[in-house]
Amino acid sequence: MDQQLLDQLRYLKLSHILDNWDAILQDANRAKPSYHRFLSQAIADEYQHQRDQQRISRTKRARLPELLTMETFPFSRQPKLDRRKVMDLYDSQRFLSEAQAMLFIGPTGCGKTGLASAFLIQAINNGYRCRFLDFKDLTDQLYRSLGDRSDRSLLKHLATFDCLLIDELGYDPMEKAVAGLFFSLIKQRHRKRCTIITTQLGFSEWGPLLGNEHLSAALIDRITENCTVFNMSKCISIRPKKIDHATTQSSD
Repeated sequence: MDQQLLDQLRYLKLSHILDNWDAILQDANRAKPSYHRFLSQAIADEYQHQRDQQRISRTKRARLPELLTMETFPFSRQPKLDRRKVMDLYDSQRFLSEAQAMLFIGPTGCGKTGLASAFLIQAINNGYRCRFLDFKDLTDQLYRSLGDRSDRSLLKHLATFDCLLIDELGYDPMEKAVAGLFFSLIKQRHRKRCTIITTQLGFSEWGPLLGNEHLSAALIDRITENCTVFNMSKCISIRPKKIDHATTQSSD
């Protein structure tokens, strides 16, 4: 390849053709395709390569702690979960096209985060901008934004993600100002973007978490207006256990 062609491919960012130039020519010399087929295949390969690179980039930016896909979820170990309804929502992508809220409610270890992550990855693979946020990290960000007065900027940023997964809502009560920002975030995303929430808390427990029953009622009212709830309260823990006992049995 001469320098001029090399520079042109770099300028056009045709990285797959650039990296595979010799192999492309060898395949063409062996198969002797028509000019139309040769160009069509080269363009198709470049297109798929760039799509794959964009998907990889979106996945990295989403900051998922684990790449848990739907294919790996052990439905056989959770017979209380309606697999058909899960897959219908997943395959149809209605959670994205209808900008739904999705709630996964259940005990620790039952697979809430795994299922929620699978939906997030489905969105990523179909070209959507997504983000995974641990609830504690989110509240920390909201709290810090109050200190440096960047709360509007932060809410605007988080509101733009096509699909936002907030993992493990609960545990520690929120400060009043932070709870207000959290409500504002959900309000901005309401019916505009898909928001996925996993939690161990039933709706009756959201009031103490937010420190305000009225705010909790308003939040739940918005979320449930256009929502799919996965009630996994009767699902069992499927988290692997490896326990080494450090005690010895008594000889008595």
